[in-house]
Amino acid sequence: MDLTLLVMAAGLGSRFGGTKQLVEVGPNGEAFLDFAIKDARAAGCTKVVLIIRSDIEDDVAAHLRGQYGSLDGFELVRQDDLGPSRAKPWGTAHAVLSAADAVNTPFIVVNADDYYGPDSYRIAAEAISGGDATTAALVSFEMAKTLPSEGAVSRGVCAVTDGVLDSITETHGIARSDDGVIRSDDPVGEYAEDTMVSMNMFAFPNSLFAHLAAGWETFYAENADTEKTEYLLPDVVDQLRAAGELTVLVPQSSEEWIGVTNPHDLDPAREKLAARD
Repeated sequence: MDLTLLVMAAGLGSRFGGTKQLVEVGPNGEAFLDFAIKDARAAGCTKVVLIIRSDIEDDVAAHLRGQYGSLDGFELVRQDDLGPSRAKPWGTAHAVLSAADAVNTPFIVVNADDYYGPDSYRIAAEAISGGDATTAALVSFEMAKTLPSEGAVSRGVCAVTDGVLDSITETHGIARSDDGVIRSDDPVGEYAEDTMVSMNMFAFPNSLFAHLAAGWETFYAENADTEKTEYLLPDVVDQLRAAGELTVLVPQSSEEWIGVTNPHDLDPAREKLAARD
């Protein structure tokens, strides 16, 4: 089955303080997105589409040429071409919708600033290859394997029955306490090490684009004048699941997630990636 990798690389990186989707994390100058490209191609993806912003297009193109010699095999899509423009991007569902004309196959979508590991791409590809136009997949990770060395994070905590998604609860302030227990601030809770969480790694049938387009019309009509409200992919997935229009399988990855939220996360991420090389 033809399969596309869709990389969301249009974020502002405000907490990081720069364009973290291009920051060098690998021993050969690789960014996180280069590991995504390598692992997705190994899992069967035959096309790579990167969703970017106009102001970083030249930098992204230069990075790809530096790593791969040319832009052959890549397509760059500007999220801000799907109007109207505003200072803050319109969100992850809007980002994916902006790539509709570039994707004509089922696809795996990931963040450009996260490392998911090769096994995660393999199980995503397997999950979507066996489905139909109403079947998607959300690759889940063990919460303990997604926590940074310091600081608190937000994660989508998954409720799953027989391998199918029941709900995602966006949970904030997750960190390991001094007593070793993983706790959150909002909502307040305690979590087992292997609690299943979403890291925004999905596999979708191409039919998702029609749902995104319809949802965007409604969202924009209600939020045209806002500066920060976002059209978010997990929200759309949950709405479609609740309406019975999408069955979301939840295969679980054994990989350790690696990412950077703040500048102090960078050195630990580099060390972990170097150890995997």
